Amino acid sequence: MAVMDDTPRSQALWYTGPAQCAIDAAPCERPQAGEVLVRTLFSGISRGTEGLVLRGEVPESEWQRMRAPFQAGDFPFPVKYGYANVGRVLEGDPALVDRIVFSLYPHQDVFVLPSSACVPVPAGIPAERAVLASNMETAINALWDGKPSPGDHICVVGGGVVGLLTAYLASRIPATRVTLVDTNAARSRTAAELGLEFALPGHAPRGQDLVFHTSASSAGLATALACAGDGTSVVEMSWYGDRDVLAPLGADFHCRRLKLISSQVGTIPAERQARWTYRRRLETALSLLQDSALDRLISHRVLFPDLPAQLPTLLDKASDVLTAVVVYDGSPG
Repeated sequence: MAVMDDTPRSQALWYTGPAQCAIDAAPCERPQAGEVLVRTLFSGISRGTEGLVLRGEVPESEWQRMRAPFQAGDFPFPVKYGYANVGRVLEGDPALVDRIVFSLYPHQDVFVLPSSACVPVPAGIPAERAVLASNMETAINALWDGKPSPGDHICVVGGGVVGLLTAYLASRIPATRVTLVDTNAARSRTAAELGLEFALPGHAPRGQDLVFHTSASSAGLATALACAGDGTSVVEMSWYGDRDVLAPLGADFHCRRLKLISSQVGTIPAERQARWTYRRRLETALSLLQDSALDRLISHRVLFPDLPAQLPTLLDKASDVLTAVVVYDGSPG
């Protein structure tokens, strides 16, 4: 008599070589105590980090620090990489069964992970919008590092999704005036929809109280430094991988006493580590996604089976993608 195999079937996206990726079968067992089985509804593609992974531009010195929480394989290739997954719990922890949860899991249709690694998506937040939680965490960290105050004039150079979310959060501080700066004039519409001012680099405001830089370009960094008022800070949020960066630190950089501050979501600022956990930060990020205007940041959708063919284009630096969402079988809508 044949024995029925009830082991869940699972497939995952792998980065297999420079500009190459593929979907392959992935191991997936039934959940044990303290675990849950999740079926993915949506996953978000990180254009910055995953673009570097696809191109093989993660520096060897960062191979361990850059590991995603549930990464499989090792840099440079092959790796199963990603960290913005929203799915429905099918089995396991009774407190989570049938709930929509966010986890830092790669692009995979069915998977098992510890219950503690799942954060329930708050009621009223669509599952698709919840994929923005990882980017919102980055924005939260940047504001912690920049320390904006009410009434500040703030400039964000770089109109990708991280820059837009950083500007969005900063604009919610009372009496702030926030300007998004980008080379793409089409970003002006998105900025307006989020309540932000907009400027092309040649018309970027000067004398700002605080500047954030997210464009991952030397030209953008030069613009950010030019926007900063005397004695103020430029928060560098870009990660350049293994590329060299030209920073104009001559001329008036020193006499204006500018400060260039790094911000990286992988760690919580030292002054908050005694009180803040990564889970608390992620729960906060999800709670900040109540605004339906944020749906405008999802610009592209791709079906999971089509991901290997479309991902190189979506991650191309020249593409006009804000956030690309992967849609899985069974996703609502």
